[in-house]
Amino acid sequence: MSEITTINNRSKSSNKKDEKEELYIDTAEAEHIEMYLKAIWSISERKEEVKVSSIAKLLNVTQPSVVQMLHKLNDANLVEYKRGKTIVELTSEGDRIGKQMIRNTRLLEVMMKDALKIEIDEEMVCGIEHHMKKKFTDALCTLLKHPRKCPHGNSIPYGQCCR
Repeated sequence: MSEITTINNRSKSSNKKDEKEELYIDTAEAEHIEMYLKAIWSISERKEEVKVSSIAKLLNVTQPSVVQMLHKLNDANLVEYKRGKTIVELTSEGDRIGKQMIRNTRLLEVMMKDALKIEIDEEMVCGIEHHMKKKFTDALCTLLKHPRKCPHGNSIPYGQCCR
């Protein structure tokens, strides 16, 4: 995530025993933004018009909450949305983030079902997906042999590692 603050308590000593753990502090706001971009990307992927009502239904939130977030996303140049406009569109940066969140989610689902042989836990997936760096996602994809579909039958977006 781009809003991560790093607190590094590493010892200057080269002795591994003296090294302290790194602590990452994240913001719920950044995860909230990613969830909206993921939802918008998902609706677009189904070739449906992205409307305030469809976002609200998918995220199980009120339409006024969606409108409030869309204004924030518009100000951050992640979506194109104007008051009174019914259709929402992702900017190239919003599309990149939404696609990455979908890719993270679907790869984690494949890992749980096929590699770990455990039931897919969507709550756990949602908790992990926001903290995956591109390097980790590509390594996971490679480890899983570049799956093209998630267990739900949805396409997994290609990453750089798939080319």
